[in-house]
Formats: sequence, C-alpha cells, structure tokens
Amino acid sequence: MWRATVLTLFPDMFPGPLGISLAGKALSSNLWALDARDIRDSATDKHRSVDDTPAGGGPGMVLRADILAKAIDDANIASDRPRLLMSPRGKPLTQSRVEEIANGRGPLIVCGRFEGVDQRVIDARQLEEVSVGDYVLSGGEIAAMALIDACVRLLPGVMGKLASGDDESFSAGLLEYPQYTRPQDFEGRAIPEVLISGDHARIAAWRQAEAEALTKARRPDLWALKSGQNARPKGQKGPT
Repeated sequence: MWRATVLTLFPDMFPGPLGISLAGKALSSNLWALDARDIRDSATDKHRSVDDTPAGGGPGMVLRADILAKAIDDANIASDRPRLLMSPRGKPLTQSRVEEIANGRGPLIVCGRFEGVDQRVIDARQLEEVSVGDYVLSGGEIAAMALIDACVRLLPGVMGKLASGDDESFSAGLLEYPQYTRPQDFEGRAIPEVLISGDHARIAAWRQAEAEALTKARRPDLWALKSGQNARPKGQKGPT
C-alpha cells in the first residue's frame, strides 16, 4: 500500500483536506495510508523542546538536528522510500516528480517550521528539499498536503476514469485547454462551435491549439522546454 509518513509539529492538521473528496474516499477505502507523527515525541526534555536559536545569530528559531534525526529514525521507513523536506529553497515540484513518487511505496515528508532545519540533518539523513512555489508558508504542512494530494489521485483505483488525467495541465508539457459545459449560452457567451460539432478530429486539433496558445502566453518557460524537445532530431536525447 502507498503510504505517506509525515513528520510535523502539528499532527492534528492531518488528514485535513486529505480526508475528504477523492483523497478521503481513497483513504477510507484503504487505497493509501497516512501516518502523521509528532516531531515532539522525539524530544528529550520535559518541555519537549525541538528548536534553538540559529548559530551565528539572527531572528527566529531552527529545528534541532538531533531531535529531527531521531524523529526520522523512529519512523523506521524502508530505504527505498524517498525522504522529502518541504522547503521554499527546494527543487520545484513537477508533475513528472509527482508521478515518480506515486509509482513508489510512498514518501516520508518532513514539515519544517520556524526559520528552517539544521543543515546537518538534511545532509545526514539525505533529505530531498522540495518546493511547491516561489513563496513562503508558515510551515510545510500545507505544502505536504499538496504533494500528497497530487500523488494520491494518480494511484490505481483512485480516479474513476483513468484517462481523466491524460489531458490535464503538465501531463504533456502543456497547460490544459479551456473546458466548457451547459448551458450552451452563458450571459451572451457561447460554447465554441467546434466543441458541439461532433467532429472529433476538429475538436482534438482545437484543444491542442488552445493548449499551446495558453502555454505560450502564461508559461513561456514550459513552452520553451516543449518547443525545444520538439525541435530535437528524432532519437536525440536532451541533457541528463
């Protein structure tokens, strides 16, 4: 079973939104498992202290290496499960990385707080720093939920129609094309004629063109990568 093991100072935040809708139904059906563990359980003093002032001075507090290392060790996860640290300085989370994590046994996720985590535990426990965007949250819990949700929906049996994820944003390196449904006319805005034409080839071409146009306009970085891949000669690989 795919399992998410979360180390946090606020285990009561879980499952939170992961306990409802698609992820929640899958959790109730034992399609995946969640283990939220309190980092403070690994503290060694009566006050259950987990942080201290930063070496070299500065504001805020830093999660101690010894306490967090013990929490990771106490979780006793298998060596083939990724160890992730949600961090704004981490590598941006991508759909391809989500797919890799979803295809494994499930991650251990450390939710940082305060001013960060002692670098020594990051190095010693080989934590992979992951970012969900170029902004700072109060802690890693919400970011962890986003990562878990993105993975869970890809697990076998979770999405009712497996093909429903095929055309989503990022699945083919493009943003998703616009979607429409009833009513056919909304405040003078009609559904594009091609979508009600019944011509599946025209519909597919329209959707491809719209996806490309949206990606060019909103994510030129993605479009540059996509167009670069298309420009390479057949059989030639990109950089590794």
